[in-house]
Amino acid sequence: MTDAGGSSAVRGGYGLLVLLTLMNVLNFVDRQLLSSFANFIVPDLNLTNTEFGLLTGLVFIVFYAVAGFFMGALADMVHRPRLIAGAMFAWSALTAASGLARNFVTLAIPRVFIGVGESALTPTAMSLLADRFPPERRGFASGFYYMGVPVGVGVSLLVAGFLGPAIGWRNCFFLLGAVGVLFSLVVLSVKETRIAPVKGVERPRFGELLSVFVAALKASPALQLTILAGVCIHFLLGAAAFDQLWLVRERGFDKAQIAILSGVISVFAGVAGNLFGGIACDRFVAATGQGRPMFMVWVLLALLPVNLTYRLIDPQSAFFWVCLVVAYFQLGVFYGPTFSAVQELCPPQVRSTVVAFYIMSLNVVGLGIGITGSGIMVDALAARGNPQPYSWTLFAFTCLSALAIPCYFAAGRLTRRTSRRAAPVV
Repeated sequence: MTDAGGSSAVRGGYGLLVLLTLMNVLNFVDRQLLSSFANFIVPDLNLTNTEFGLLTGLVFIVFYAVAGFFMGALADMVHRPRLIAGAMFAWSALTAASGLARNFVTLAIPRVFIGVGESALTPTAMSLLADRFPPERRGFASGFYYMGVPVGVGVSLLVAGFLGPAIGWRNCFFLLGAVGVLFSLVVLSVKETRIAPVKGVERPRFGELLSVFVAALKASPALQLTILAGVCIHFLLGAAAFDQLWLVRERGFDKAQIAILSGVISVFAGVAGNLFGGIACDRFVAATGQGRPMFMVWVLLALLPVNLTYRLIDPQSAFFWVCLVVAYFQLGVFYGPTFSAVQELCPPQVRSTVVAFYIMSLNVVGLGIGITGSGIMVDALAARGNPQPYSWTLFAFTCLSALAIPCYFAAGRLTRRTSRRAAPVV
């Protein structure tokens, strides 16, 4: 398979890009519901911070990420829109089923299988978009698609703030699950865009794809470092699952009010970050000749002081709100540069597989350590009488995530050379 190229390919891809982005919004609304409703669900089900960390962390993430690797390989072999439609139907139905939970175990069971369903979307979507957009526009395409993260997170928080007090968290889960089930039927109308194989040549089998994937990973230190840097950033993103609890219990906000405010800020600041990250990294590469990882070095260096200040500053200060906006902005900036970089550093026929491995690494290692570790650290600090266990936990994980900066710097130095080695079709 060759890279898509030319303006006609880009024009033909915009409709697909919008549709996939809407699907990603629904994906993250469903995924984020548990964290958005933390102040409703934790007391209702009598969960500890460790149990909540497991539900939003390892219980979901391990199955999501591990299944995602196989889903990515499957997407390189089968009809991709049908794969997405079936997965979306499954995770939406299970989101609705989560509304029936009565304790930790009965909420954990559907969360496991929601993760398996949701794992199919992004590797498959990234592969579809790479077929339609030329390399010089993939930063924009990845950034636009990943607007689903801030918009989905924002919508989820708005649902918690507006509908939670009105109809309860359980009915919100039922409603959003039903919306996803209906939307999955629309996805069946999407046409496969994969270039047909040469006559007489079969599509590669799983073992063959795995061999190409392993070879590409071994051959590219830049790819390895880019993946490691993303993992480091996700230490903080995992810890951020406790943001709503932190804002209510240690910063004194009303749970419905701060959910609404966070939701609005997430949508606008996050979308701005996605568009900035996607467009600016494309222009940065064109203007400087440096790799996309180097773009992330400058972004993270500029925003790190703000992110550290955010966790300790007085919430009555105007700068607190500036920090909150920056936090959601940075979340959006991450996706366009990093996912386009990963795709550029691997052979085209295993893009879905490599993206799936990247997502598995981000989630199992990054979010898994971030969420679960934060829950344990919060409980440990609270047991020792620390008056601000959430604040210091989030501050610590912000520091830990800064390890991404040297990783991106090293990857940026290697990107151009490694891309030349990894890009040819194997």
